[in-house]
Amino acid sequence: MAEPSAATQSPSVSSSSSGAEPSAPGGGSPGSCPALGAKSCGSSCADSFVSSSSSQPVSLFSTSQVHDLIFWRDVKKTGFVFGTTLIMLLSLAAFSVISVVSYLILALLSVTISFRVYKSVIQAVQKSEEGHPFKAYLDVDITLSSEAFHNYVNAAMVHINRALKLIIRLFLVEDLVDSLKLAVFMWLMTYVGAVFNGITLLILAELLIFSVPIVYEKYKTQIDHYVGIARDQTKSIVEKIQAKLPGIAKKKAE
Repeated sequence: MAEPSAATQSPSVSSSSSGAEPSAPGGGSPGSCPALGAKSCGSSCADSFVSSSSSQPVSLFSTSQVHDLIFWRDVKKTGFVFGTTLIMLLSLAAFSVISVVSYLILALLSVTISFRVYKSVIQAVQKSEEGHPFKAYLDVDITLSSEAFHNYVNAAMVHINRALKLIIRLFLVEDLVDSLKLAVFMWLMTYVGAVFNGITLLILAELLIFSVPIVYEKYKTQIDHYVGIARDQTKSIVEKIQAKLPGIAKKKAE
């Protein structure tokens, strides 16, 4: 999502201007893509992504990209993502999943087919040989290597194992207070589920994700003050409950 910075692109530009030979597409850095053609740029960028994913932890979105998105650093990009996902969720709330997916595919095909026919007519009238309008995208290598696939699986297994350990710890009551917190939370969720369905909760979650961070950034001092008061009161209540529960005080003393 984030575009390469000017500082990253400057070494390739300076080397090309000084007469040095450009590096090979398979081994060039992402910053050298602008100096290549559309076909070479797509394939080299795809190759660099696959090669870099084999040596680094797999992550589709970096923390800085998500941070810039939810804090509206780029209004156009955030507005596009927010509007698209909100329309998707509203469509799923009104229609079935099959209908929404079918209409999306039809809309996409309508755009691509219309553009393909339009370019073909223009080329026939002007008697040009520009070729397929999506040639640059068709030549991009999007195959997923076995090494990259294993990296994705390994990254997912880390989170799965962590979730399994947490589930076992909560349901087998390793810590009584944590298990009670889960029970209270699930009891409250029964009331939430009686009022809202899953799609409605997702819509509310998206509205909060794209509104709460920017509001917190603007009123950070006031919010931190009241959150600190609430945290102190909650901590004191939990300590009183732990002191009255059997076995908790003895465990903390050990």
